[in-house]
Amino acid sequence: SARARTRPAAAVPVVGVSEPEPPLPAGYALAQNYPNPFNPATTIAFRLAEAGDVAVAVYNAAGQLVRLLRCGRLGPGNHAVMWDGRAEDGAPAASGCYLYRLEGDVVSPARKMLLVK
Repeated sequence: SARARTRPAAAVPVVGVSEPEPPLPAGYALAQNYPNPFNPATTIAFRLAEAGDVAVAVYNAAGQLVRLLRCGRLGPGNHAVMWDGRAEDGAPAASGCYLYRLEGDVVSPARKMLLVK
């Protein structure tokens, strides 16, 4: 009778796995940008539980900082910042997927947005 031959399983490397980002503390939130996809600008809303220094950082898909939207010291509550689709040097950003997150006294997990030209 024919028997299936089995080979030992080869080790499969795990690529691109990183530690998950911790969630935001209670009372903080980072909303999905709107509109998404967008052209030429989008709004990023967030909520702070307490006063703090805040910026919204925008990264390209390679993880490189594209723009730091400095908000300064803000009080608790709801806030929003607009990204005009431009890099720090004022040049228009290319079409594609971008990541954004809160940075400063608190750092949020990243969210995705899509710039379409």
